[in-house]
Amino acid sequence: MPNPEPSSLRLKSNGICPSFRLLRLLVVAALPPALLPAVEPAEPPALVVAISLDQFRQDYLERFRPYFVQGGFNLFLEHGAVFANCHYRHSYTKTGPGHGVLLSGVHANVHGIIANDWLDRTTLARIYCCDDLAEQVVGLAPRTGPQRPGDRATAARSPRSYLATTVGDTLKLARGGQPKVIGLSNKDRAAILMAGHFADAAYYTEGDRFVTSTYYMRALPTWVEAFNAAKKPDTYFGKTWDRLLPVEAYSIQGPDDSPNEFTGLGLSPTFPKLINGGEKTPGPAFYEALIHTPFASEILADFARAAIDGEKLGQRGVTDLLTISFSANDLVGHDTGPDSHEVMDMVLRTDRILADFFRFLDQRVGLQRCLIVLSADHGSVSTPERLRALRPDFPAGRLDDALVRRTCEAALDRAFGPLAAATERWIAVDSAWLHLNPDTLVRKGVAATAAENVVRDALLTLDFIEAAYTRTQLLAHDVSTDLGRRALLSFHAGRSGDVFYQTKPYWIDFIYGTNHGSPYSYDTHVPLLWYGVGVPVGVRTERVGVDDLAPTLSRLLRLPAPPQGEGRALF
Repeated sequence: MPNPEPSSLRLKSNGICPSFRLLRLLVVAALPPALLPAVEPAEPPALVVAISLDQFRQDYLERFRPYFVQGGFNLFLEHGAVFANCHYRHSYTKTGPGHGVLLSGVHANVHGIIANDWLDRTTLARIYCCDDLAEQVVGLAPRTGPQRPGDRATAARSPRSYLATTVGDTLKLARGGQPKVIGLSNKDRAAILMAGHFADAAYYTEGDRFVTSTYYMRALPTWVEAFNAAKKPDTYFGKTWDRLLPVEAYSIQGPDDSPNEFTGLGLSPTFPKLINGGEKTPGPAFYEALIHTPFASEILADFARAAIDGEKLGQRGVTDLLTISFSANDLVGHDTGPDSHEVMDMVLRTDRILADFFRFLDQRVGLQRCLIVLSADHGSVSTPERLRALRPDFPAGRLDDALVRRTCEAALDRAFGPLAAATERWIAVDSAWLHLNPDTLVRKGVAATAAENVVRDALLTLDFIEAAYTRTQLLAHDVSTDLGRRALLSFHAGRSGDVFYQTKPYWIDFIYGTNHGSPYSYDTHVPLLWYGVGVPVGVRTERVGVDDLAPTLSRLLRLPAPPQGEGRALF
């Protein structure tokens, strides 16, 4: 396979004797973080590419590295800066909060994206993190036939709920608005939150199309219309997803068939998998099934190539920023868990997709003129079924939200008397947050602080709950443990609920496959990989935060760090 490195880098690398290269790496590894020297570039990068792999654990880079090709992940591992001990510092490790950190350097306590969606504190109505009733979707095909329940394709999106400033925002401000900043993803929230407020565009998928919002533009550019008109997703209809390598290579993952894997949308729990959504022709179920496969990442990478050509990114005499979040890794991970054959194959195919994309970057822009950073929004945990297959009495399981509700409401009934109406509720359960019903508190004459304490104490009687915190505690920063400090970073006074809980390790709130959202290392430990202009080569093992990405990128670009940033520059 051709090497995607520019020829200048290959010659320079080949001209250094192995002993000198080893000495250089040892010296770099010995330096404290503040002194890790950036390579002083002759000129700024033409193109910055910030990549997020949704639900991607750091240990995948180690576990599957023997099967990586030249120029994918190895571009970073062999020719870049590798921070092998990078973690999220917040507690609630979900997609929205994670993507909110990546290019802002702040957590949900500042950026406000406390979850993918949350309950309004007053009305208890559900709010999606990027919904915006003031805007409209741009690029949807005409709708025909009845919409399926829960179809949100016609909802408008924007970053207005996002309360932080990104590197892209400061790049625009510092360069007179000349740089182009474009975000791409299968998920709208990933594209929007990484791109920021001043982005030229954030594109995401709805069915078989890439769309955007009137927040950015009134009509799709010609190159996007042309990409959609080609109907590339339809070329995958009826295609089979099978293992990339011989089945023996996947034995490190255990058996292919694991209990409680996702089997909806016509997807088989084992390889090979026919991708048609159970439909006879391409339709909504097929397009949804497609996102559960690496084929969706191939299409997204093709769209990224089209964006670079269509917008001439990195070819205009100014530094442009392209953000890309690959969402299919997350869907595959949810479906099957991190120890599955599917996740291993997804990682290997992602490696090859990246290698192809980096070759394209070298052809269009020149890798020596690019700055690339790669991370993830969260990791994931092994499925309870896989853990208990190794040891039947291992403490792992799936949360029962109904049990959480019954336990807390029974405690409130005992403390303040039962509710008169059968339809009345003390609380609304919103994943790890519990909201007290303000109307119920008023009718019962109960102070919120008193009810909070009752709920917290009730939660702590459940054997799968590790810690719980009241709103009053979090407002006062009344925490003394690492878990409590992590909870503070996930707490936003204007949006968070009344009681927050953290489960014990290996407990998840998903009915199949796996999930994420805990403060434990399997959810927090993600890659932080750098390559390109100004980046020193070496592997670092000290613990760093994902919130260090934005200030480091800012320093490399000679920009002010995002103004609310909490992290440090690593170079």
